Amino acid sequence: MTSETSHIVLETRELEIGYRKKKELISIAKNIDLSIAEGELVAVIGENGSGKSTLLKTLSGIIESIKGQYFINSKDISKSEPSELAKEISLVLTEQSVSRNLTVAELVALGRQPYTNWIGRLTQKDLSAIMKAMQQVGLEDIRHKKCYELSDGQFQKVLIARALAQDTPLIILDEPTTHLDLYHKAYVLNLLKQISRNTGKAILFATHEINLALQLCDKLAILKDGKVQFGTPKELISQEAFHSLFPESLIYFDKTSSSFKVK
Repeated sequence: MTSETSHIVLETRELEIGYRKKKELISIAKNIDLSIAEGELVAVIGENGSGKSTLLKTLSGIIESIKGQYFINSKDISKSEPSELAKEISLVLTEQSVSRNLTVAELVALGRQPYTNWIGRLTQKDLSAIMKAMQQVGLEDIRHKKCYELSDGQFQKVLIARALAQDTPLIILDEPTTHLDLYHKAYVLNLLKQISRNTGKAILFATHEINLALQLCDKLAILKDGKVQFGTPKELISQEAFHSLFPESLIYFDKTSSSFKVK
């Protein structure tokens, strides 16, 4: 766990998120106040349609916020240009349109685009960052393999390595364990935990794997009915924040084991 005096990487103040439908702004959640320190792993959880992806896309600059501010390393980036954001935030989306004809090393190298010149020439510094990223997630032995030869779990590691090669203080991932079996879900989330600890990067991700998130994450943001509850797992459990997250006719939150169970 990080200390209370750790440097704050991401902070939001009275953030309101939503989307535009024709000329109307549809608000999904408001008064979002998050504070994520270096080295922290933070999960965004909630029912389908609660706004998890919208929150991540807003913080990534893909869509505009309705209201409020957000800061990275105390810098207000809510109106930053994409080229500036690319040096502050690495983004891993669930369904990314990347060519699987690339080798592992070639795909990881795409993370260096914010720093390369107009012809994309890689310097020794870029090559070192690429190799380091592959080593951090254990890909160096398969760096020459084509991505279409990889399993879903291996390919997810490649996308994480690309984010590491981008060398930003904040990494955002949208449901990084989609399509993975239980073992690889736990493996990927534990890998993210180790990366946050070893690199000092702040990592924010959306997930449906709430039981795993409760075990591995430093903090959680719960989206429910247009509001966000934010805190450590222990704090949220004591506030009974999980008891009304889902209809209790089928599943319930067991405070003793700190997990959801089927009735």
